[in-house]
Amino acid sequence: MKNRILTVFVTVATFCLFGCGGDSESKGVIAYTPQTLSNPFFSVIADNIREEARKNGYEVLVVDPDMDVKKQSDQIDDFIAKNVVAIVLVPVDRMSIGPAVKEANAAGIPVFTVDAKCAAEGAKIEGHVGTDNFQGGELAGQAMIQALGVEGGKVLVLDLKKANSCVLRVDGFKKVINAHNDGRASGRIEIVSELDGNGDRTKGYESTSAALQAHEDLAAIFAINDPSALGAYTAVKEANRQNQIKIIGFDGMPDGKQAIKNGQIYADPIQHPDKMGIQIVELVVKYQAGEEFPKETLLPATLYTKAEADQDPDLK
Repeated sequence: MKNRILTVFVTVATFCLFGCGGDSESKGVIAYTPQTLSNPFFSVIADNIREEARKNGYEVLVVDPDMDVKKQSDQIDDFIAKNVVAIVLVPVDRMSIGPAVKEANAAGIPVFTVDAKCAAEGAKIEGHVGTDNFQGGELAGQAMIQALGVEGGKVLVLDLKKANSCVLRVDGFKKVINAHNDGRASGRIEIVSELDGNGDRTKGYESTSAALQAHEDLAAIFAINDPSALGAYTAVKEANRQNQIKIIGFDGMPDGKQAIKNGQIYADPIQHPDKMGIQIVELVVKYQAGEEFPKETLLPATLYTKAEADQDPDLK
C-alpha cells in the first residue's frame, strides 16, 4: 500500500514539474545560441527570451558557444536534430555561420537573429531585432568629441570585425569623427590604430597594452562593448595613464555603468537587451501564427554619462 501511495505521489510530482501552472501542453522549444554567455548582455537577452517564451507556451533551450563558430555551428546541428520550432542566433562570425543557417533553412526551421546579423549569402533569416548600431556609433563619436574637447587627440579603436553590429558601431563612430575633422586645421581627432578587442576583457587589455607602447600620446579609446572597454581601462591604469586617456564603451551593462559612475569610462551608448529578448520572441510567435511582422526592428541607443550614472538608483 505504501509503495502504491509513493508511486502516485511521484507521478503527481512529476506531472506538476512539467505540466502544472495553468499552461497547456508546450508549443515546442525555442533555441538560443548567443556569441558567449560570459558577456552579461547576452545573458539578459536569454533571461527575457525565457520569460516571454514561457508566457506564450514555449520552452527555451540556451547554449553557450563561447565565441567559437565551429561550436555554434554544431549547436545549430543539434537544434535541427531536436526539431526545435525556432532558432534565435547571435552569430559568432557573421559570415562563417552561413552553412549552419542554411542547414536549418533546409530543415524548415526558422532562424532569427538578435543583436548581430548574419551576413552570409544565401542564408535566410526570418527576422532580426537589434540596436541601431550605426546610430549608437554616432553617439559614441559625439561623446568622443565632447571628451577630447578643443584639443582633439589620437584615438585607439577596439573593434570586433566578426560581428556585423560592431562593424556598424565603428562605421557610425567614424562618420561623426570624419565630419568633425572636415576642414579643421586644429583640434582634429585621429584614429591611429584599430585593433581586435574580441569583445572581452582579456583581449581588450592585451590590445590596449600594445597600443599604449606604440602611442605614448594616445588620448582616448573607443571600445565596441563594455568588456573590452573595461579590459582597456585595466591596461591604462596599469600604465598609470588613466588621467590622460578617455574611454568610450558601448552596451550599458551594470559593470559598464558602474565604471562610468567611478570615472573609469567616460560614456556609453547603451542598448536595451531586455527589449530585444522580448521582441525576438514576439516575432517567433507571429511567425508560428502565420502573421506578418517586420523583417528588421532596430532599437535606438541612448547615451549614458556620469550625469545619468549619478542618478541611477541601481548603482552603488
